[in-house]
Amino acid sequence: MAKAERRERSLALYETITKLKDPEECCRFFEDLCTPVELRSMEQRFDVAVYLQQGLVYLDILERTGASSATISRVRRAMLDNGAGGIMRDVICRTGLDRQEVLPDAQETQEGKVEVE
Repeated sequence: MAKAERRERSLALYETITKLKDPEECCRFFEDLCTPVELRSMEQRFDVAVYLQQGLVYLDILERTGASSATISRVRRAMLDNGAGGIMRDVICRTGLDRQEVLPDAQETQEGKVEVE
């Protein structure tokens, strides 16, 4: 497969994500696309990024997320050194997550899915 073809497919994925109508549809989309382990990993990394932006120290982040210190360090480096121009920080700030003391609580529903309050 040519490199240009791979890029078009990648863009199609991201364009599709921007067209999802609400968080519930987004959850279902990613549940179809990813394995449970992949989803939990992405969710954990995002939570780590939010807590880093909030200024929490590694030990507090580890306690709240269960992420290893290597994962926390990797997320920090990606946000600060290797990221896409600080977009993760921008999104976290734009949504106001950087000003909250903790992330919203997730609760299990009867179907075993996690909902955020």
